Amino acid sequence: MSGTLRILQEGRNCYRIAFCRQATFLIDGESYFKALAEALKNACQAVYILGWDFDSRIHLIRGNNHPVAKINLGTFLNSLLQQRPDLHIHILDWDFPMIYAFEREPLPIFRNALQSHRRLHFEMDSCHPFGASQHQKLVVIDDQLAFCGGLDLTNSRWDSQEHLPEDPRRVDNGDSYQPFHDVQMMVEGEVAGILGNVARQRWLKATGKKPVPPSPSSASPWPSSFKPDLEGVRIGIARTLPDHDGEGGVREVESLYLDAIQSARKLIYIENQYFTSDKVGQALAARLKEKDGPEIILVLPKHCSGWLEEGTMGVLRARLIKQLRASDRWNRLGIFYPSRRDFSSEHINLHAKVMVTDDALLRIGSANLNNRSMGLDSECDLALEADGDERIKNKIVHFRNRLLAEHCDVSLKKIEEALARHDSTATAIKNLSGGTRHLAPLEIEVDDLVDGIIPDSELLDPERPISLEKFVNQFAQGVWEEEGKVPSEKTFLSSNGARIIGIIALIAFFFGVWKWTPLGEFLNAEALAEWGRVVREMPLAPLIVILVYVVAGLVVFPVTVLIIATILSFGPVAGFAYALSGSMANAAGTYALGLILGRRTVRKLIGKRLNNLSRRLARKGLLTIITVRILPVAPFSVINVVAGASHIQFRDYFWGTLIGMLPGILALTAAGKGLGELLFAQKPAVSLIPAILLLAAAVSTLFIIRRHLKEKISENQPNRDNHDG
Repeated sequence: MSGTLRILQEGRNCYRIAFCRQATFLIDGESYFKALAEALKNACQAVYILGWDFDSRIHLIRGNNHPVAKINLGTFLNSLLQQRPDLHIHILDWDFPMIYAFEREPLPIFRNALQSHRRLHFEMDSCHPFGASQHQKLVVIDDQLAFCGGLDLTNSRWDSQEHLPEDPRRVDNGDSYQPFHDVQMMVEGEVAGILGNVARQRWLKATGKKPVPPSPSSASPWPSSFKPDLEGVRIGIARTLPDHDGEGGVREVESLYLDAIQSARKLIYIENQYFTSDKVGQALAARLKEKDGPEIILVLPKHCSGWLEEGTMGVLRARLIKQLRASDRWNRLGIFYPSRRDFSSEHINLHAKVMVTDDALLRIGSANLNNRSMGLDSECDLALEADGDERIKNKIVHFRNRLLAEHCDVSLKKIEEALARHDSTATAIKNLSGGTRHLAPLEIEVDDLVDGIIPDSELLDPERPISLEKFVNQFAQGVWEEEGKVPSEKTFLSSNGARIIGIIALIAFFFGVWKWTPLGEFLNAEALAEWGRVVREMPLAPLIVILVYVVAGLVVFPVTVLIIATILSFGPVAGFAYALSGSMANAAGTYALGLILGRRTVRKLIGKRLNNLSRRLARKGLLTIITVRILPVAPFSVINVVAGASHIQFRDYFWGTLIGMLPGILALTAAGKGLGELLFAQKPAVSLIPAILLLAAAVSTLFIIRRHLKEKISENQPNRDNHDG
């Protein structure tokens, strides 16, 4: 396989390939946040911050007497604006769904902390397809200096390269978190200006406003305490942009992954938070089957983040790894996770998105190795190609060895010696695994029961935008059209048409009110909790709460916000009971709306044509409801209306909703203000209630799933009476 062809190509796997005066690799949050704090102090005209998340309460510098260590990020940015009269700061944050509410800074705090200065422009980015996210992690300063990689300016990201257990500096908003590993790249020169254009294009798409580019300047914001790793190189920019609003998608990230894998001769080294990309997995498997193909080293986190991801993305990852191991005919695959022997319950959260092929190509960016990063989410990666330049080749190898040295807790010299002694990188890693910090082999086993109920990646990890019509096709699990009874458009628009359209228009109106007007900021969990405290004193409080839930469902108000407010208002025990009862009433009310509208009407409203699905799938209505309750693939009310209009029986719908909602409501209850009282109260019977409920939900779920799997197996068994051998 020839190594003379250039990998980076504009128009194929890169948006642009631009000159970079100097560049530095920033490993872990301590280095990145320090470099960013110094660079921001040098900003003169314009700062663009794009992210999946942003938290104004975090501290960039920690554990010393540095002035920035004493103030949070929001205060720091406002102070810069006060000192620099010509400076404007633009912050674009993904407009996240409510499932992430507890992981993020509350919106009211956001507004007060950040928009206190008129030249600080903060916007939420909701301009993406159904189910997608704004995932680029960019900071651009004066179009002279830029940072790109996997790190957001948010909580639980800062850590040192030592990843110490119980590090007192690893605390955000009063909460400690597990060790965190990630990588960012700092670049200066023409490439920063192009990244500035990328940021402005995203800002324009999200807000409809076109920022003015900064005027040319010779001053560089480069932080003086950081020396460049490279000077005078060319950097490629690869993006993912989804097909949305009539604009075709961009899949440079995917093309660059596939081209890099195909070009590798000796070694493919990957660090990534996820590993579920079907196309990347197939490309790696093909190289493993080759007799003289490259060795492949994957460094992944031990677990996916949280029980929900572990039970979904973790299953998809296990399936893909199983395929790779089956393709590893020549024993050239090594899969590891970073660990410390002195951790009791913690593990290192590997969040990096890094790839190194041979000594030829290095890429750092925001794109995960999952399907959605290839075509659904917006992404931005930087790539450096040696193209035969020994200086660049040495730096690429040096960077890869720095990562291995950190993970194995040894010096660079020991890494180089170990790699020189062994033909296999995996063997060298295993021989360096005796220290406290090391790369441990990743062994993943998924229970057949769990594997059997988790759907494929098309629903959990889609690579293309999913239309609501397609979602309904996958969700409804039934036959929408009965033979010989398909209504015509004229029939639909006759007697019942105006009434139905009026109902939908009213729902859309209320949805728009809380989604796009200031009322949406007013109707948050905190405000609702305050109202709830007033309602709590009323004699008919339970009935009022349930009525509120029913009305909220009809106007498409987020049920998660109501659940949080209920728990905060009524405490963990009564709040749990009210939240569960209200959610079930909400579900019943919107299910009834679906029944009123009917299958044909919903089909007309959601799409012109819906594929007929088999009645065999319709018999899995219970499992379908449990799945979509645990996996928030669509708004609560949308699911309910579609379920009512589908072939899912109310019995399955009711029990599926109850079983699926229980874990989430229990988790929100545990996160409420009453957690301490609940766990440490002097009333053991009270503290056992959540445990009993959770156990009951788990046992019920297990029993129901086992019963359905047995039915599925029996359906697939041949009928012995009709098959005589």
